Amino acid sequence: MIPICDVIIMFTTEFFINPLCFFLQKKPLSAIIKEVCEGWSLGNHENFALQIADATNFYITEKNRNDIKNGSILRLTTSPYQTAVQLHERIQSSSMDAKLEALKDLANASRDITFAQEFINLDGISLLTQMVESGTDFGDLLSFTLTAFVELMDHGIVSWDTFSVAFIKKIASYVNKSAMDTAVLQRSLAILESMVLNSQDLYHKVAQEITIGQLIPHLQGTDQDIQTYTIAVINALFLKAPEEKRQEMAHILAQKQLRSIILSNVIRSPTAINDEMAHQLYVLQVLTFNLLEDRMMTKMDPQDQAQRDIIFELRRIAFDVECEPNSSGSIEKRKSMYTRDYKKLGFINHVNPAVDFTQIPPGMLALDNMLYFARHHQDAYIRIVLENSSREDKHECPFGRSSIELTKMLCEILKVGELPSENCHDFHPMFFTHDRSFEEFFCICIQLLNKTWKEMRATSEDFNKVMQVVREQIMRALTLKPNSLDQFKSRLQNLSYTEILKIRQSERMNQEDFQSRPILELREKIQPEIMELIKQQRLNRLCEGTCFRKISSRRRQDKFWYCRLSPNHKVLHYGDLEESPQGEVPHDSLQDKLPVADIKAVITGKDCPHMKEKGALKQNKEVLELAFSVLYESDEYLNFIAPDKHEYCVWTDGLNALLGKEMTSDYTKSDMDTLLSMEMKLRLLDLENIQIPEAPPPIPKEPSNYDFVYDCN
Repeated sequence: MIPICDVIIMFTTEFFINPLCFFLQKKPLSAIIKEVCEGWSLGNHENFALQIADATNFYITEKNRNDIKNGSILRLTTSPYQTAVQLHERIQSSSMDAKLEALKDLANASRDITFAQEFINLDGISLLTQMVESGTDFGDLLSFTLTAFVELMDHGIVSWDTFSVAFIKKIASYVNKSAMDTAVLQRSLAILESMVLNSQDLYHKVAQEITIGQLIPHLQGTDQDIQTYTIAVINALFLKAPEEKRQEMAHILAQKQLRSIILSNVIRSPTAINDEMAHQLYVLQVLTFNLLEDRMMTKMDPQDQAQRDIIFELRRIAFDVECEPNSSGSIEKRKSMYTRDYKKLGFINHVNPAVDFTQIPPGMLALDNMLYFARHHQDAYIRIVLENSSREDKHECPFGRSSIELTKMLCEILKVGELPSENCHDFHPMFFTHDRSFEEFFCICIQLLNKTWKEMRATSEDFNKVMQVVREQIMRALTLKPNSLDQFKSRLQNLSYTEILKIRQSERMNQEDFQSRPILELREKIQPEIMELIKQQRLNRLCEGTCFRKISSRRRQDKFWYCRLSPNHKVLHYGDLEESPQGEVPHDSLQDKLPVADIKAVITGKDCPHMKEKGALKQNKEVLELAFSVLYESDEYLNFIAPDKHEYCVWTDGLNALLGKEMTSDYTKSDMDTLLSMEMKLRLLDLENIQIPEAPPPIPKEPSNYDFVYDCN
């Protein structure tokens, strides 16, 4: 692909003027290309095309021409069809060097959808798969072949179901080899992941070729990209596996010690975990906890003897009694004894506690947790049951009822049964430190609940209040991201009921409105100053800029773009990046500009045009909450998907501030409350412990004479 010339194209209402090229925006693209070719004495203008002269090198078409900004530098080059024909021939060259250069060019050109369509129309995908299946290419030749294949397939033009078993076997063989070129291995893993996620039929074929045992060695290396792609393949196999196969797969993962390998080689690795790895660990965490959904949604059958035996086992461990059906004594006496013991165990239904487990969620999962606690933490279990059975009735903490409600709460906190979010990175290292992490999590929390119950001196009427406090304790401890279950337990020890009350009181005081008129007047006077301070902070953040990810069908494309506001607050600079930046990106490296004066409105959520276009994203609530668009001119949009809620609030606030509109985000409200409370406290510091009257004191009457005034003269 040899560029012919570079020209500056100005789409405007002007006519063609040298040395710059001015064209009417409504003028057909073919006419513009013909005009440029004639200016350079080039024939056959249909063999040429315009291409943006930046890192993307995408072709200009009638569909995307509106994305070009005034002043953009375009390149006159061979048309996508001609380029596709040339590359189709060049990659079949008998010269290895020429073939390698052609494959490099193909891998680069395939990122453009216009070129990709032309190359695919020439049956280019089949040619690449044949080259792979032949097994004659190795090293860089194979690496660039697979790279081109991945880029072409990423456009979604060709269905994944069209590939042969021979091709799948070949790709799988690259993954199964112990020593393989890193680039080839990475592309092969990416292809396998896409195959599994995009086709149920290919899932079965890939699952036959790839075993967990063959993937494990890739996690034991030091290349985080390879580790990320490996976990992504495991997640894809897990996600697409039929319901009956998932438990079997989880058992294999446990046998292969996947959890401990990830903990040692990834989580506790000296290399910092990047966002994509954090996302894949989060997905694995969610899929692992979702294995509990079946038990969570299974009601107990009160007539099932095997299930009833679990309740008998809880009674036996707690009171050290044998549940012999033929034990001495009348049936009535045994029933009375069981009823008494079940009451001590804290079940709601003392006669038939099996009824307590018919509520879903948490169903049988609550009973599983109770049995695990009784068997693996027997001393703590017996202590809790006997402690509460010896208290007065109104102060006993019902172990059975508490366990059922706690299990339900933990499932809500960990979102058991929900599909993983596309943008979330919220994994917890502590859940990778134990094979039965959910059960251990429950064991720690049930002891916390009992401790908090005693600290609150609660009665049965306070049950819901205790559960609210326990939820707050758990959520605050999880926010600190403890590295182990012991560390989590230690954090909970520091979050006693007294400490929670102090935190609540402190937060209440920070948010509390003083009702006296002088204080309200002072607040009203200070508020505009605080709002101006928040506005300046938002605009400063926009000047620093943010890196946004381009989201499409395949997550790990590592395609980014950057946007920042100019220091004079008059222009938005933006442009594509090859990789995620380590710091701020200079203005001069961002090719595109949008004058703030041209911005008409800021649109958010489902009203954004890019949320209406992309069906997959439209269904994702979290992505919808992070989407916003800038409307400029009549119907042009600059579309954003913020990396997180914080950046979303910063940008929507900043853009609204630029337009002279009110900043209404939750982040602004929070900042206003915090800064206003802090400023009020500073200003009222000298009035501490002084009662401020509701109304100002009355002005005294004028004195009858002013003889008391001292005459300075």
